[in-house]
Amino acid sequence: MHQQKRQPELVEGNLPVFVFPTELIFYADDQSTHKQVLTLYNPYEFALKFKVLCTTPNKYVVADAAGAVKPQCCVDIVIRHRDVQSCHYGVKDKFRLQVSEQSQRKALGRKEVVAILLPSAKEQQKEEEEKRIKEHLTESFFFEQSFQPENRAVSSGPSLLTVFLGVVCIAALMLPTLGDVESLVPLYLHLSVNQKLVAAYILGILAWNLLISLTELSACHVSGIRAPVMTDPVF
Repeated sequence: MHQQKRQPELVEGNLPVFVFPTELIFYADDQSTHKQVLTLYNPYEFALKFKVLCTTPNKYVVADAAGAVKPQCCVDIVIRHRDVQSCHYGVKDKFRLQVSEQSQRKALGRKEVVAILLPSAKEQQKEEEEKRIKEHLTESFFFEQSFQPENRAVSSGPSLLTVFLGVVCIAALMLPTLGDVESLVPLYLHLSVNQKLVAAYILGILAWNLLISLTELSACHVSGIRAPVMTDPVF
């Protein structure tokens, strides 16, 4: 006789909660950003009910602050900033999404999302550009220092982290896609098309970094210059 599959007992607070984005940025000079959308995903085989809490509820309007998400579906939560004032610039507020089974009250999992109000998107872009320039100058300085005689080292190939990431991406691409019925792999290991696209993108970056490193290594050996130690690729 076919035995019904029993659902494992879930521990309070340990259920991973999947929300995108994980940060909400509102710009005072751009009204289109005053309303943002949080997407709550339910990859599980059972329905979830959710509740949205906020540290400063008087500053925001949350449409559908409580509701339910069907198994392997998602729901959009609209959040509008209603108190756009200069005194709130740079202040970080927090939203907490709590999820639980529909038949229970205890919270199985929770996720915090940071919300911040900035004066202008252009100023933010300028600050980020200055930060990137400083980071680039710092990296260039340490790269030049690595060519000093006492700090030279021969590259021994890709790091363990790079190899591990490559193996994980390849394994992800080999897993079944959501919707494949004839598969012996458990349903929770089925990946969506978007997840596989992300894995393929990361794998491409790893392959490109490896190719560049091998090319530089070959050039260094030909010219008699020792190559610096290969570092992990930055995404």
